[in-house]
Amino acid sequence: MRAVRFHRHGGPDVLQLDEVAVPEPAAGQVLIHAEAIGANAIDTVLRRGGSPWDGPLPGTLTGDVVGRIVQLGPGTPPGVAVGQRVSALTVDAFAEYAVADAGFLAPIPDDADAGEATMMSLAAPLALRLLEAGRIPAGGTILIQSAAGTIGHLAVQLARSYNPKTIIGTASSAHRLDFIRELGAEPVNLTAADWPDHVRAIAPDGVDTVLDAVGGTVFDQGLGLVAPLGTMITYGAITTELPSIPVSSLFGLKTVTGVGIQGWREARPDEARADITEVTHRWQSGELRPIVHATHPLADVARIHEALDARTSLGRLVATP
Repeated sequence: MRAVRFHRHGGPDVLQLDEVAVPEPAAGQVLIHAEAIGANAIDTVLRRGGSPWDGPLPGTLTGDVVGRIVQLGPGTPPGVAVGQRVSALTVDAFAEYAVADAGFLAPIPDDADAGEATMMSLAAPLALRLLEAGRIPAGGTILIQSAAGTIGHLAVQLARSYNPKTIIGTASSAHRLDFIRELGAEPVNLTAADWPDHVRAIAPDGVDTVLDAVGGTVFDQGLGLVAPLGTMITYGAITTELPSIPVSSLFGLKTVTGVGIQGWREARPDEARADITEVTHRWQSGELRPIVHATHPLADVARIHEALDARTSLGRLVATP
């Protein structure tokens, strides 16, 4: 089968299609014949190299695969069957076939858009869990960093169900800020040196919840915006600068919580599966509107990474084998 690999670190041009063997599903896994693959921004960091999370070469790309199950590994849960259309997170996603954990599959209707469906296995459940961990009070204020991205644009929409007074979203370009405004959030330009002052102008008493996957200085500035008794959620560091938090910054009864989808699945598997069911229901009911910015053939994966590097896309970028 064809699968994307990078044999050295660098720009999008290091991504290539290799011929590799179709993987065999291990215990508790399924093999999926892919029809759509959703890209993750973190893979641009892994592709460039020099991050705390670098793995061995050749490297693969993570993502969310939508397709039909064609083979079951031993010990798959009851109800999982060959022929089912599903979405699943996998560590070697950009390929014609992918193996995935059978315990966390998102069932996808036959008539559903495949690109949108890629967001039901990781992006939307993670967005929901970030908001739940953020303890947003009714009538409160939430700040969502990178609000035009795959997870951010879903979090903006899901945040409405918590009845906040204000949803603030950051982005780094005019068309992304317009997109955030259309989603119903107050846009703030993260490239402005005084962006925290713009947030304070909107929320002079501070924000109750911040969702951050940027890290570095942006994390520190965001923590400074958190109101007493508020919550800072960290779920990554696209800058590769992992947050370092002085205890003194928490004395205003602030809470910092780290959220990772794998840790959540291991700690509370039943609740993690319930998150998948919940976001899929909201999507099918029309309450949640996943946005696919563009779809490219698998052979053009470099174009996807060029857009991710440039931070120009709205919502998600998708590949088709």
